[in-house]
Amino acid sequence: MVALLKTLQVILALSLLIFIHELGHFAWAKLFKIRVEKFYLFFDIGGKALWRHKKGETEFGIGWLPLGGYCKISGMVDESMDLEQMKQDPQPWEFRTHPAWQRLLVMAGGVLNNFIFAILAYILIMNVWGSAFIPNEGNSIWVNDVAYEMGFRNGDRILAFDGYVPTDFGMLQADLARKDVQYAKVLRGTDTLDLYIDHSMIGKVLNSPLMFDLAVPFVVDSSYGGNANLAHGDKVVAIDGNPLQFVQEAHSMLDTLRGQVAVAGIIRGADTLALPVQVDTAGRIGVQPEMPDIERMEYSFLKAIPAGWKLAWSTVGGYLSDLKLLVQPKTEAYKSVGSFIAIGQVFPSAWDWYQFLQILALLSIMLAVMNLIPIPGLDGGHILFTLWEMLTGHKPSDRFLAVMQVIGLALIMMLMVLAFGNDIGRLIH
Repeated sequence: MVALLKTLQVILALSLLIFIHELGHFAWAKLFKIRVEKFYLFFDIGGKALWRHKKGETEFGIGWLPLGGYCKISGMVDESMDLEQMKQDPQPWEFRTHPAWQRLLVMAGGVLNNFIFAILAYILIMNVWGSAFIPNEGNSIWVNDVAYEMGFRNGDRILAFDGYVPTDFGMLQADLARKDVQYAKVLRGTDTLDLYIDHSMIGKVLNSPLMFDLAVPFVVDSSYGGNANLAHGDKVVAIDGNPLQFVQEAHSMLDTLRGQVAVAGIIRGADTLALPVQVDTAGRIGVQPEMPDIERMEYSFLKAIPAGWKLAWSTVGGYLSDLKLLVQPKTEAYKSVGSFIAIGQVFPSAWDWYQFLQILALLSIMLAVMNLIPIPGLDGGHILFTLWEMLTGHKPSDRFLAVMQVIGLALIMMLMVLAFGNDIGRLIH
């Protein structure tokens, strides 16, 4: 059931974003009276479609291959590779007969739509739910093997990455990878240390989930079951004489004491107590630890507009930093590239409008930025050639554009093979 729900969310999200993107091309083309022959969600390879309907000069449809969508615009060298049309005399309704600035807007229309949608989605999120995050200040990390190998230790507090002071605990790992960090300043006990960041390990950082978990101090919020002698505010500092500070440390201790009575060292106010606690068969002592404070901000509609705009562009900046890492082979960031399988894993296992819109906005920005890459076959390639024409006054030949289109499609196919290969490798391991 969970897999089905995730699959449906992926299909719904990608279908919506592809439709929004192609609608941008379609709208600008119609504005300039350029004929759009086809408007398809997904690809109708071999002329086969799940649904099609002709309205006016445009055939609308849903293809059977869910790897994107397209608008077939008259008089344009695109993924349809309809070169026979280009051999005919140019017509006034064709793309190629219109001024370069109009063709530029038609090509950029999809990217513009995706950016606008992301901004609107973030404004809605800020207005309805506001923002919430766990502050980095005052909180400690619980590390995995990669973080330990890099020199971080359980209980460290990260103070700065070079001159940057992180504020959002949940972004620590992303900040470490994106900001080309040389040194991390940490507070370990009462000592302040500078840890050198080995850049050869950035690939591991990108492919290591939950590198910095939140180390939760073992302070009792409430108790249940048979351990009512534990009160709100009690700080558990030992189990059967073994000292501890964080909830994570208690897990392995209690696991060995299942079904037994243990002695918990407790600090209550100014007193230190030793209290018996019953450990159940699951290795728990019937308490809910206090969770760290979460910083929340609420926004009126007017205040949500600049807040949503700011969040959208900070997301663009973060994604551009990710792409910068991707083109540096030494980081091995290419191993983190994923396909629909990876996208499906980020969706929640139960329907949640907040998370769905968050992911939708992020994917919209990713789609926009990816399409701006100047690779033939993507919008960025078409935009690049049109800008070249506007600057030099020389329009690339149809033959050149056709060759570039084939090269671009080949590069895109290679990227897709890499993405699916990475996903399959992650599933196997």
